[in-house]
Amino acid sequence: MKKFAFTATFSICILSAMPAQAGSGYYLVSIYENEGEKTIDFKTWSSFVDSRPTSTAPDLGFSYMPNKTWYTEVYVTWFRRGASSLANSAWTWQNDFLLTHGQYDVDVALHTSLNKNTDSSRGVDFEFGPAMQTEFGRVQVNANLFLERTYRINPAGRTQMKYQWQSKYRYRPELAFGLQGFGELGNWDNWSPQAQQSHRAGPMVSGTFRLGNAADSRQAIKYEASYVVGKLNTRHAGVFSMRLQYAF
Repeated sequence: MKKFAFTATFSICILSAMPAQAGSGYYLVSIYENEGEKTIDFKTWSSFVDSRPTSTAPDLGFSYMPNKTWYTEVYVTWFRRGASSLANSAWTWQNDFLLTHGQYDVDVALHTSLNKNTDSSRGVDFEFGPAMQTEFGRVQVNANLFLERTYRINPAGRTQMKYQWQSKYRYRPELAFGLQGFGELGNWDNWSPQAQQSHRAGPMVSGTFRLGNAADSRQAIKYEASYVVGKLNTRHAGVFSMRLQYAF
């Protein structure tokens, strides 16, 4: 397949007194084999507990794909809990590497993410793992498994395991729709009890609107939105996420 898209995650979703970072509980990050493409990337999520908004965290970043194998992005995250003011909470550097390019039934990529929290007591998060994609006609299926560990904290963090999946029908370039899900399982070698795990799922839509008259124009607006419901830590909640990109 000429175009390879996969989902990746960044960090765990938290509903506690500590700020939550944009991550695996919130976004489906799509990466394409599109050498030379640059994007200005805006993302935001909002969580709802008992139908009341509890947290919001917008991101703003810049991405570049210098060749058909390597995707890199730097973005900054702000965070607001309840009625408090937005405050800078983290800087993230994401690097993803496409290991296959359509020669197999399932494409595989390696995702990595380094997240530096502005609050030094929260340390530095590093995440990595495989992202996989396959297609059945117009249906695209993604499944990802990631490990994350926090460094420069005391006591030292344990390596956590999380997952992300999606199944969508590509009706046309401007519109695809389907389902996606996220989850956090606990320590990678000793999962948390079922009652303490987090699992969420719900509908999503995405699409691309091409800009410019030239046939080879890279300019486009890409969008994606989802609303997933389920458990965040031990609480039932919903999460709305949205992503807009200007590609050129």
